[in-house]
Amino acid sequence: MFENHPLSVIAYTPLVGAILLLFVNKENKNFIRWFANVAGAIGFLVSLPLLKHFDVNAEGMQFVERHSWIPSIGVEYHFGIDGISLLLILMTTGLGFLSILSSWSAIEERVKEYYIFMLLLQTGMLGVFMAMDFFLFYVFWEVMLVPMYFLIGVWGGPRKLYAAIKFFLYTLLGSLLMLLGILALYFYNYKVTGVLTFSIPDLQKLALPWEYQFWLFLAFFFSFAIKVPMFPFHTWLPDAHVEAPTAGSVILAGVLLKMGTYGFVRFSLPMFPDAAKDTASLNLSYVTFGLVDYQFGLLHLMVFLSIVGIVYGALVAMMQKDAKKLVAYSSVSHLGFCMLGLFALNPNGINGSIIQQINHGISTGALFLIVGIIYERRHTREIAEYGGLSHVMPSFATIFLIITMSSIGLPLLNGFIGEFTILAGAFQRQISWGVWGCLGIVLGAAYMLWLYQRMMFGQITNPKNEKLQDLNLREFATLFPLVVMAFWIGIYPKPFFRIIEKPVNQIVEKVQPGFFSKPRQAGLVKPKDLGLRSELRSGTAGR
Repeated sequence: MFENHPLSVIAYTPLVGAILLLFVNKENKNFIRWFANVAGAIGFLVSLPLLKHFDVNAEGMQFVERHSWIPSIGVEYHFGIDGISLLLILMTTGLGFLSILSSWSAIEERVKEYYIFMLLLQTGMLGVFMAMDFFLFYVFWEVMLVPMYFLIGVWGGPRKLYAAIKFFLYTLLGSLLMLLGILALYFYNYKVTGVLTFSIPDLQKLALPWEYQFWLFLAFFFSFAIKVPMFPFHTWLPDAHVEAPTAGSVILAGVLLKMGTYGFVRFSLPMFPDAAKDTASLNLSYVTFGLVDYQFGLLHLMVFLSIVGIVYGALVAMMQKDAKKLVAYSSVSHLGFCMLGLFALNPNGINGSIIQQINHGISTGALFLIVGIIYERRHTREIAEYGGLSHVMPSFATIFLIITMSSIGLPLLNGFIGEFTILAGAFQRQISWGVWGCLGIVLGAAYMLWLYQRMMFGQITNPKNEKLQDLNLREFATLFPLVVMAFWIGIYPKPFFRIIEKPVNQIVEKVQPGFFSKPRQAGLVKPKDLGLRSELRSGTAGR
């Protein structure tokens, strides 16, 4: 079964676990916990053979499963993955298992329902990264909304209903715009070829006119930008993070946000390449009634929003008094950094962006676990309530320090590799982009070190902190794999870059044909080739 349908086995293993949980007595809470953890562990273990059988030198999708589903409208059950999907799938199954493990003592009410929704959410997320049919992709994209809505709305904090509804409405609005874009592609393909199909590989072969690419890019943009979330579509994220249970925050930061960046990588760049590299389709004089004559394009818009997200997210994080909200706003900054790398539109930038997405899942997921552990003991996330915890929780303080250094990009830890590669791509494209990225790194170091110093160092001023228990075995087991991954990627990232090398090069060649055949000095593109400032001044930038 696994040899013939490996992706289906991986995707539906959590679903089978959720279905079996339906037949368990809800009063038998310990058995439910054990069963859900075993189901999560099996879900992770069945995904590991993908690493062994994945061919890093192969072109196109691997482990393909393709069967007719609704032939009357051209819908297929079509799964397949490349290196980008592979890393995201492994992160999903790994973080999913650790999230379930972290919930052991945190969830006391409606335990059965909680674990069912956690397992259903796992299947929805895996399906998004595997689907090669737009209809199937959209089904999984929407299915994922329901479990997360209930996880926030039922097991969340005091403002859980507000946060859950806000999350649902924002994401649903973006999804509807994406649906319009999918249907536009579907009917345009039928008009050109006479074939009804939702197949993503087939639709990617379309040579779309500029006007189609422009509007379709925008339709997909709103859906993915909300999910990332990019500034100014980020306002749902802090509420969702703060109110969600710890496991929900880990999954939200580690996997759900990556569905937005994955959408840009999988669809926006390769399917609408002219729109993605556009530098002159928009004119500010229309908005300013002729007072300012300034040409820019969708590329400038994406980079501008990414840079604003980097700086804004970091500045707001520095002002937070709630540790969980600080980590939530840090995600806005870190994901802005990932988007900056994507729209550098060169191998360094896109490679760094994908690796940094994995790094963000590791580091930020661990930070949410750390905040959740201390919240279980004190039932407060106010930073001012803590201080001197390293005296009573030395193991906790050690792991917290490693993850903090990982988040700010200390060399030999995972964050450094991703940030360095993104900056290389940004400077290669335009110096000013790299400078803004560097500012985000400095601000990120400031708020993370401030958080650690306030909570871990100094004297214990609050008597409630004097007898706090250090990490137990289960909590250590939850955090230790993330620490190992942080060091592995930081010290030896070569296997990760090899996995994504082929698909990234294909995307770059799609957006910038002939990129790898152009003469370069030391691998760098000359400013006159890719720079935008001179084009803007002369007004000669092309679409």
